[in-house]
Amino acid sequence: MIGNDIVDLNLAKTESNWRRKGFLEKQFTDFEIKEILSSVNPFMQVWLFWSMKEAAYKCYTQEYQKRFFAPKKFSCKIVSNSKGIVQIEDEIYLTKSTITENYIHTIANEGKGLNLTSDFFLIETNKASSFVREKLFSNFSSQTKIIKNKIGIPSLYLNKKKLDLSFSISYHGNYGGFVIQE
Repeated sequence: MIGNDIVDLNLAKTESNWRRKGFLEKQFTDFEIKEILSSVNPFMQVWLFWSMKEAAYKCYTQEYQKRFFAPKKFSCKIVSNSKGIVQIEDEIYLTKSTITENYIHTIANEGKGLNLTSDFFLIETNKASSFVREKLFSNFSSQTKIIKNKIGIPSLYLNKKKLDLSFSISYHGNYGGFVIQE
């Protein structure tokens, strides 16, 4: 399973007040809150953990075919500047994040020797969803479609046959991307 998440940091600054009362306590574990508050840049740490949780959540929902909102169930640990671990119950997801002053992009997977294809880009239109899908489809036949199951988890289909691969698309503000695990 594969997941990815993007946070446009400029948009996060204007749309989200992570300092508001109760925000950290609802989203993060006690360990994560301690890491955020002791960080040199708490704002970046908040959105790095957020991105890691979102990317891992996409892996988890693909594998277990259930959706829920419980970010505190996902426990993040930083291993190095760009690598981390997210644990939910007995599942471990490895993350790799690209962190710039403008965005954070995280890819999560189960860490098994995987063949990954990914792309990350500036969105050139206000129709982010269709723009990201066009970029994704450029890797496949023009007959490829995304079809969501009854709980909203997407899969790729070619000629009405589900493709045996995991993928994830993400967009936020001015940035978009996808990752495919074959």
